[in-house]
Amino acid sequence: MLVDSHCHLDRVDLTHYAGDFARMMHACAEAGVTQMLCVSIDLQRYPAMRRLVDPFHQVAVSVGEHPNHDTTTEATVEQLVGLADDPRVVAIGETGLDYYRSEGDVAWQQSRFRTHIAAARACGKPLIIHTREAREDTLRILTEECAHEVGGVLHCFTENWEMAKRGLDLDFYVSFSGIVTFKTATELREVARQVPLDRLLIETDSPYLAPVPYRGKPNEPRFVGHVADCLAEVRGMDTQAIAAITQTNYQRLFRPRF
Repeated sequence: MLVDSHCHLDRVDLTHYAGDFARMMHACAEAGVTQMLCVSIDLQRYPAMRRLVDPFHQVAVSVGEHPNHDTTTEATVEQLVGLADDPRVVAIGETGLDYYRSEGDVAWQQSRFRTHIAAARACGKPLIIHTREAREDTLRILTEECAHEVGGVLHCFTENWEMAKRGLDLDFYVSFSGIVTFKTATELREVARQVPLDRLLIETDSPYLAPVPYRGKPNEPRFVGHVADCLAEVRGMDTQAIAAITQTNYQRLFRPRF
């Protein structure tokens, strides 16, 4: 059975399902996706997201704000810890650094990142890390803030083996999205081949980054099997084995209570 370890269910395009979220979730179940982690990127929209997934106990959630999210009020450690008291919340994030879309001073991003790490340590829940064009600063802040005490995942990984190894040394898992299926992702597939099996995760990052053969179309959790197929080919394994391993890893890291 498949696990989508990172998706944004409140943002999935429901046109194909006549706007019916429950129909989309049924389609995921028919595709063998038995567990999902719906990841927060905007705390203002978090209450609506939490209500949306509440009837679906196969869905865990996280709390956090994306490093590029524009907000007038920064989240505090106390606010994040309070939200994380919900048993369905299994992680803090997504958080991290994204310099690709940022210009000028990035100190505010780094401060937000440190706040999320402090919250994760305070509540004892793992971190979901987003990093783009900020490799050294991401690793430096994770180290300075003792993120290894809670661990977490480098999600939608697109970096090189050196960064993967340094993340692994900090007790983080590495998660691959549909990007690993792209024709141009030869080097990334080589990284995926080297990550220890007990630290490997798969995700869709829905509604973004749909895998081949759906590249360029809206993404959904039911497509996570294509990521598993790709990793199985890269590792010389069968898809069922990758599915079982990544499900075990998901449960070990996030400890969902269902």
